[in-house]
Amino acid sequence: QVQLVESGGDLVEPGKSLRLSCEVSGLKLRYYAIGWFRQAPGKEREGVSCISYDYDTTYYLDSVKGRFTISRDNAKSTVYLQMNNLKDEDTGVYYCTLPLPLERCPPFSSDIFSKWGQGTQVTVSS
Repeated sequence: QVQLVESGGDLVEPGKSLRLSCEVSGLKLRYYAIGWFRQAPGKEREGVSCISYDYDTTYYLDSVKGRFTISRDNAKSTVYLQMNNLKDEDTGVYYCTLPLPLERCPPFSSDIFSKWGQGTQVTVSS
């Protein structure tokens, strides 16, 4: 059974940083693309970032470019999202997701992002 468990969310002030983690079990993460989505209250879930198995594909939501960095540690079966200079609009529940069985990232709009974690809450407020 594939499971994804997010952690690291917190309440922080604008301009601060957080690093989210997602631990993956049930498969060898090294063979798969993995990404992050988020959902703000009352809004649709949106793609934030994705990283391919071999780092050939790494992309970000326009509003987080230059502030967020996705990375992965296959030995630890974990993907990270470093979130710097957080803004109020970054508030939401952050989910990691596997676009199984792809090894490289599809567009955020793809319905192949089909395996999700339970999410971790990020709240940015002054």
